[in-house]
Amino acid sequence: MARRFGIEGGIIGVVAAAAVSLTAVGIVAFTQLGGTDQASADTVDAGKGRQAARPVKVKSSIVHASDRPGRSLNITIDDGPDPVWTPKVLEVLKKHDVKATFCMIGPQAAAHPDIVKQVVAGGHKLCDHSVSHNTGMDHRPESYQSQEILEAQKMIEKAAGGAKVEYYRAPGGAFTPYSRQLAADHGMRPLGWNVDSKDFESGSVGAIELRVRGELSNGPTVLFHDGGGNRALTVESLDRLLPWMKQDGYGFGFPQR
Repeated sequence: MARRFGIEGGIIGVVAAAAVSLTAVGIVAFTQLGGTDQASADTVDAGKGRQAARPVKVKSSIVHASDRPGRSLNITIDDGPDPVWTPKVLEVLKKHDVKATFCMIGPQAAAHPDIVKQVVAGGHKLCDHSVSHNTGMDHRPESYQSQEILEAQKMIEKAAGGAKVEYYRAPGGAFTPYSRQLAADHGMRPLGWNVDSKDFESGSVGAIELRVRGELSNGPTVLFHDGGGNRALTVESLDRLLPWMKQDGYGFGFPQR
């Protein structure tokens, strides 16, 4: 019986070794063919054989805080991109070495992909500002909110050549619990503001400056616009405010994710 057990054990050992060898070969071949395992951070699109990145998990609460420690501001620019004013805003930001978050309207991004790419190339962040900029969308059905948010995200990311939209700002602040969670589920942190420059109102550069300076104690996220009309006042205001902010000890970051 001892001899018979020895032979069977040897056979079993050979078979097991062969199975391990074949398994190793299979793993190598699978890896060489671009395979991935379940521990991967990406999911596999079985239909197309490609990896699809999972959305980054972000909070659904509305963010105002900066990701930069200390005395810091988040410059945010809404309602573009605009073929006239966005490039001018980008020039001023570059002149003063400041990065900003651009909250874009979907169709505007689709119409001006070259400008969206300039924004990304400048090291700025992208934000979804809906398809139609309906400030009453918080009173519309969830299906409408979903279309407004997700279609705009697709338009902006396509125009950007694949760069991700990292934030969602509801037009006029018309957030709902549903829209905030939907945005977060798709990797976009809901974004608020603390300081409204009101640069879209008729007035002067001096009035915009006084308003911004007077409201900076409210919090770090400052709202300007590069779309929706003539933004000459915005461009000049930024050119005057950004160096003043630096001299006053402020740095510049992005909203927290």
